[in-house]
Amino acid sequence: MRGRGSFRQDRRTIRGRPIRLYRVASGVLPYVPPDSPGEAATNTPPSIQPIASGKLFRVVSPPEQATATPQLAQHLSQALEQFAQANGFTEEKPLAISFGRGTLGLHRSNRAVDIYAVDGKGIGVWAQEWNEAVRRAAAAPNPQERESIVAEQKQRNLGYKLYKALQARGGWAQPPGYPVQLFGPWTRGEGPHKRISDRMLRAHRDHIHVAK
Repeated sequence: MRGRGSFRQDRRTIRGRPIRLYRVASGVLPYVPPDSPGEAATNTPPSIQPIASGKLFRVVSPPEQATATPQLAQHLSQALEQFAQANGFTEEKPLAISFGRGTLGLHRSNRAVDIYAVDGKGIGVWAQEWNEAVRRAAAAPNPQERESIVAEQKQRNLGYKLYKALQARGGWAQPPGYPVQLFGPWTRGEGPHKRISDRMLRAHRDHIHVAK
């Protein structure tokens, strides 16, 4: 009897282990690596693209200097194309535009870009020429001469004209509690956010910042 009982106990033990092992194995979930396609899809950032040249304007800076969301790229491309047409540029002689890459604010989500040069001249240089004309106008002996100096500068200064064209076009981002995201050397006197701080004005003295 002892030997028979020992035999049953041994048999239960031998038969029980495979059953327990089988149940544990069947309940284990497959391992999914962190970089699997399924998980990567949930972490994919919004699509971005470089701002491409149009028919009447050419982007002469490296593509990585002007990556933007499709909405911003399309909106700005249309604005630049219209600006180039309005100022006499052609497919044979297109308007040259240079961008620079920002790192703060809406730049982090590619919703903003910075324009650093128009027609081969830096925005900072266009701004200096504008300021010099304004000083000459202020020193002019009569109102007619003052008006003439300012009018001539408004006609020829492509940096100023682009800033004003972007402002007139509108549609730029305005996060809650913040001003319209169009900044540049002309913001305080000509822009939509004329109460810009000195620090903000200095930060945008050599480029035009636009965001959407």
